[in-house]
Amino acid sequence: MKITLIWPPASLSGHAKGNWHTKAEETRNHRQWAQIATLEALYGVKPVFPAGDIPIRIRFVPPDRRGDRTNYPNRVKPAIDGIAVALGVNDKRFLPNYEFAEPEKPGRVEVTI
Repeated sequence: MKITLIWPPASLSGHAKGNWHTKAEETRNHRQWAQIATLEALYGVKPVFPAGDIPIRIRFVPPDRRGDRTNYPNRVKPAIDGIAVALGVNDKRFLPNYEFAEPEKPGRVEVTI
């Protein structure tokens, strides 16, 4: 299953400064968007995962070259939480493999489970 998500803003980085309320709202929105995108990708299919790790590939396609690749996994954490909720699994079971692509406008994150 492949899920395509919008590019997460820098405000979701772990080191982002600013108003906590704004960041909390941004986090909630990205979690909900990912949950909806996952449910749309499933569309009537109920996946069954055996016990243990669930391999997950996360491919970052940034909108430009300004970002710091070491911060991208932090930015996508709310989305991963939303995917886990939609699948009915604990996100600690995800075994991520990160890939970094060349920039393309408008940017996206592709998650393959």
